Amino acid sequence: MEFATWLSLAAICTMGAISPGPSLAVILRVTLSQAPLHGMVAAITHGLGVGFWALLTMQGLAVLVTEHPTIFYFLSVAGGLYLAWLGVKSIRYAGKGNDIDTVALKSSYWESARDGLLVALMNPKAGLFFLALFSQYVQAEMAALVKLQLWATVVVIDGGWYILVALLLAGGPLLAWLRRHRVWVDRGMGCLLILLALKVILG
Repeated sequence: MEFATWLSLAAICTMGAISPGPSLAVILRVTLSQAPLHGMVAAITHGLGVGFWALLTMQGLAVLVTEHPTIFYFLSVAGGLYLAWLGVKSIRYAGKGNDIDTVALKSSYWESARDGLLVALMNPKAGLFFLALFSQYVQAEMAALVKLQLWATVVVIDGGWYILVALLLAGGPLLAWLRRHRVWVDRGMGCLLILLALKVILG
C-alpha cells in the first residue's frame, strides 16, 4: 500500500477514534474509578475489539449487519443495556476507594479488560463504519500482508488514542481534582453512560 493511501486511512481512523462516544465514557470511567493503568488495559482490549470489527469487515461479514437490520437492532440493544449496566454500577459505587489488595487488583484488571473489549464488540456501528471505510481501500486481490497492515493500523490507532487518554489522567492537577470530587464524577459519568445507552437503544 502506498504511503499516501495509508496516511489517508490512518487520518480517518484517528478521527473516528477521537470522536466522543460510549467508548470514551467507559475508558474515562475505568481510569478514574480504578487507576490509569486500568484505563490503559481497557484501551488495549478496546483496540482489539475494534480490530475484530475491522477484520469482520475485511472478510465481508459486516454486510450481514446491513442486510439484516434485526441483527443490527439486537446488537445495538445489547450494547445499550451493557452501557446502562455500567452507568448504574458507576452511580451505585460512586466514590468508593481503590485501596485494595493484590488479588482484588488482579480481578479489577480483568474487569477493566472486559469493559474495554465489550464496549467495542457491542457497537455494531463500528462494523458499518469500517464497511464504508474499507470499501475505498480493500480490493478482492489484496494481499494478506496488506490486509494485516490495515488491521494493525486500526488497532494501534484506536488503542493508542485511549492509552493517551489514560496517560493524560495519570497525574497532575486534573487527576487530583477529579479524585477529590470522585463521588460526583462517578455519578456524573454514570448518568452519562445511561444517557448514551438510551441514545443507542432508541436510535
